[in-house]
Amino acid sequence: MSFNIADTLELAVDHYRERDYLICDNKRRTYGQMEDRANQLAHHLQSLNIGFQDHIGIYGLNCVEWVESMWAALKIRSIYVNINYRFVADELAYMFDNADLKVLIVQRQFLPLVNQLKGTLPKLEHILVIEDGTEINDEAIKINYSEYETSLVNQSIERDFEPRSENDHYMCYTGGTTGMPKGVVWEHRNVMFALGGGVNQMTQEPVDTPQEIIDRGIDKYDAVMSIAPLMHGATQWCCLSRAFEGNKVIIMSKFEPKGIWQLIEKEKVNSTFIVGDAMARPMIESYNLFKMKPDTSSMFILVSSGAIFSPTIKDQYLEAFPNWIIVDSIGATEVGGTGMTIVEKGKTEMSGGGPTVTPISGTVVLDEKTLQLCKAGDGKIGKIARTGFIPVEYYKDPEKSAATFITAANGLRYSMPGDFAQIQTDGRITILGRGSVSINSGGEKIFPEEVEAAAKAHADIFDCVVVGVPDEKWGSRVVLVASARGSEQPDLNEIQKHCRTKIAGYKIPREVHYVDRVPRNPAGKPNYKWAKEVAMLER
Repeated sequence: MSFNIADTLELAVDHYRERDYLICDNKRRTYGQMEDRANQLAHHLQSLNIGFQDHIGIYGLNCVEWVESMWAALKIRSIYVNINYRFVADELAYMFDNADLKVLIVQRQFLPLVNQLKGTLPKLEHILVIEDGTEINDEAIKINYSEYETSLVNQSIERDFEPRSENDHYMCYTGGTTGMPKGVVWEHRNVMFALGGGVNQMTQEPVDTPQEIIDRGIDKYDAVMSIAPLMHGATQWCCLSRAFEGNKVIIMSKFEPKGIWQLIEKEKVNSTFIVGDAMARPMIESYNLFKMKPDTSSMFILVSSGAIFSPTIKDQYLEAFPNWIIVDSIGATEVGGTGMTIVEKGKTEMSGGGPTVTPISGTVVLDEKTLQLCKAGDGKIGKIARTGFIPVEYYKDPEKSAATFITAANGLRYSMPGDFAQIQTDGRITILGRGSVSINSGGEKIFPEEVEAAAKAHADIFDCVVVGVPDEKWGSRVVLVASARGSEQPDLNEIQKHCRTKIAGYKIPREVHYVDRVPRNPAGKPNYKWAKEVAMLER
């Protein structure tokens, strides 16, 4: 059997058919139920002449149908596309066109927005609507669509699909934090080794067969919860990789901090995956409000990835849950995981815009100009990169593909998505920040993530984003756009005094602008474009 995602899912079903697989709100699916319904949907899609490498958009909040659609697309060798449910009409039009969607599977609540695009999407042939309880004016909907559930009726549950290949393509669109989203194209084999458990986490050695991944679940049955939306690759791969091992996966339609703790108690969750402060902070603050604390004795590991996990928030978790293993990991859609560190009490301070991590096999730091490998302790700032199990390209973007997927001076092909980093003398890597949002002030490179972490350590700052604005003397000036925890808004002098205890003087904010709320995407990532607009408007 090849390292094909659908092949491996079906192998897992053959071993774990009766186990609970997926729980979302009030719906549950066993492995067998997920398999049968995904087969029915796959057969319906085939009846529409959808198949090899056709693109199927999935547009909705977390729900079991999202995962069923993902499985069905994989089974017929189609490529499912994750759609950001926060997009407005113009962004959707770009996304649908850029992704060459032939089919859209959408929750009813988003149908009016899709309706606005009528006549502008010649490639889109079919729309399936998932019922979500939303009432809309059907007379106002001018596009043709079918009901998701009706489409499954009378379809076969048999697994009778054509042979697949480990070279089939999988694609995940980036969050578009610093620009328009880009589709990152992987071959199944490489993405399974990068994200799907194909590499043993303890030994860093790749497995020889998919059966070795499946066998990990024979003697254990973990309950795993992922808080991020399915439009985020991390939660997609929680639903996929954990399925390979026969685990129970818990997701939520919407982020609700109090409900997370209740689910941990109810489902006896063993591990939870979050995305940085945007989830970690409201979760711990919600926990502290419980008069009778929920039972968290089943939990033993909390993993954060994809955004800043600030030292002050880590400290609160270590205080509340001293027996948990707390992991701060890094990675990107373009590389998968690149490194991780176990958070220890008294060692939460960061020396850059992110954690100092132990690199995953194949992860290096490259000199941006020469593409030579940086060496441990040489003090150079380079860009983090990974070789080995990496993507093919950005979809329909040869220019950005050439800039990201490069051949280094040693002749190896790397993915280098843009995060600056340094190698420490012990071989660990310190993440400094994303180059596309770095600030050059007086010739010094300043990474917003580091300043944000320092500012959020102030007791009265709830959330913030840091950007650079034009400055006649220094080229750029560091500006803090923040929301306060309560009615008290620390003035600039207080913010600067506080930050001087955390970061070098040239990095501290020179302006501060307060807003009611700092918007983030559903995965918790910042919107630097919005913050820049706020900073410029206040001038």
